[in-house]
Amino acid sequence: MALTFGTDGVRGDARTGLKLYDIELLGRVAAKMLTAQASRSSADGAAVSVGVAAGVYRAADGVCFAVGRDQRESSPALAAALLRGAQSAGVEPVDLGVLPTPAVSSWCGKQNMPGAMVSGSHNPWHDNGVKLFTSCGEKLSDVMQVKINEHVQHMMRVNHALHTQSVLQTQPVLSDVCEAQLQAVELHTRSVIKSLQGRSLDGVRIVVDCANGAASHVARDCFRLIGAEVEVIHNTPNGRNINRGCGSLYPEKLQAAVVSSNADAGVAFDGDADRVIAVDHTGAVVDGDQILAVCAIDRRNAGLLKGDGVVVTVMANLGLRRAMAAHDISVVETPVGDRYVHEAMTRHGYMLGGEQSGHIIFLDLASTGDGLLTAVQLLDTMKRSGVSLADLVSSAMKRSPQVLVNVPVPPVPQMNVSSPQLMQLDTLSEILSGVGRPSAERLADSGRVLVRPSGTEPVVRVMVEADDMIAAQVEAELTANSVANILERVCVAKQTRVAQKTGVAQRTSVTETGSGTAIDKTVTGTTVTTDATRTGATRAGTSGRDAYQCAA
Repeated sequence: MALTFGTDGVRGDARTGLKLYDIELLGRVAAKMLTAQASRSSADGAAVSVGVAAGVYRAADGVCFAVGRDQRESSPALAAALLRGAQSAGVEPVDLGVLPTPAVSSWCGKQNMPGAMVSGSHNPWHDNGVKLFTSCGEKLSDVMQVKINEHVQHMMRVNHALHTQSVLQTQPVLSDVCEAQLQAVELHTRSVIKSLQGRSLDGVRIVVDCANGAASHVARDCFRLIGAEVEVIHNTPNGRNINRGCGSLYPEKLQAAVVSSNADAGVAFDGDADRVIAVDHTGAVVDGDQILAVCAIDRRNAGLLKGDGVVVTVMANLGLRRAMAAHDISVVETPVGDRYVHEAMTRHGYMLGGEQSGHIIFLDLASTGDGLLTAVQLLDTMKRSGVSLADLVSSAMKRSPQVLVNVPVPPVPQMNVSSPQLMQLDTLSEILSGVGRPSAERLADSGRVLVRPSGTEPVVRVMVEADDMIAAQVEAELTANSVANILERVCVAKQTRVAQKTGVAQRTSVTETGSGTAIDKTVTGTTVTTDATRTGATRAGTSGRDAYQCAA
């Protein structure tokens, strides 16, 4: 399967979808194009000396390319492929070892060199990917992604026979700790501490869930350096336990740990620590919308919210929008993806924005979403307020009941066409246009409906908000059923076209190929778990869909 860029870089299954030669090509193209871009930005000819250790790293012409990674089993091989690709392009590769994505971004910006992070973010261990950064430490624009993708696809077509070896067929080849990694972690930690402007978290007791990921060896030290009393869980990565039943997507164990240890709060990162969710002392989850509301109002009251505005995505809760309006804070809405949030913040001159998932950007403090920085900013706000996190959140916003349903995009059975390929071959946004209109019309001004194909997974996400949870549940199920039916028809149509092109005998129905049964389970087998007291948005895994519900 060809490499393609999604909402946040390249993603795929390391067991089957990601090929080392493809990743090496990506490293070659990205390093060449991004270092050329860095050189143009320094066209005044002045030599720029960089590096924590004097003279160790110099990028006067943007000739270095940095690569970091998380602890997934496949990450060392992928990182090595990127480094080989960079070197083959005549670019000096810099191995950053294992560290959080924000640390890579910070390093790139401070060292004036582009780079990449190998991580599957919040996804399971077998999924992996590559996030690219400019020499400013920012994620790529759509234009640059398209250019890099076009060059990679061309090279892959020319050298098709070579890209056959999957990532997990190779052995790890890099060390987890190296000189550049220690410097990059120190640089990032110092910037997080500096954001407090001399304040501390003395007297604050927290539990930290590292998701068995990139924060495992950095979070405890950072929090202790600013005075917090820290208990850490899920900080023993083994290559396959990253995000497994822990971290920002699975906060249940963190909730229990916070309550049992009588902590003031808890924070949970995802696998690469660029997002965070929190837990208050009662065990209730505080998501990205609530974190954004708390920090926006605090900055607005202190006169520090530049432009008196924030940037959110289409997934932001209706309660956040209402809270911002109540405090005379303007809201700019973007598609899902922190890249788009960042672009809108830059365009409007805003310093604060983020996503419900916990990607929060403090643009005056960092160039990308940073879970550790966000956690520190939230806890600092809590301490300065003199009230509990629970009280702080409840005074900032009231959530509208929200139901999220993931409807899987089915593969074309027995035709060797995968779900991601089906999503790309047919423009699902156009196909699904209007599917949520009946529910939206019934809800009118009391709610809203959003249907969108995921940019990171082969699913279509259905989100319904309403003033009443039952209404949200009903409309979400109706819309999800409509989406599933449309996807089934697309699957059958694609199967027919592929069969006609290849001469394979066409089966008479989806059910006969076995896909009908799976789709029927998708439509009827969803288990819905309601969390009316907001003690944690529960993820209900099913044979077909995942349903998430958040009550007010």
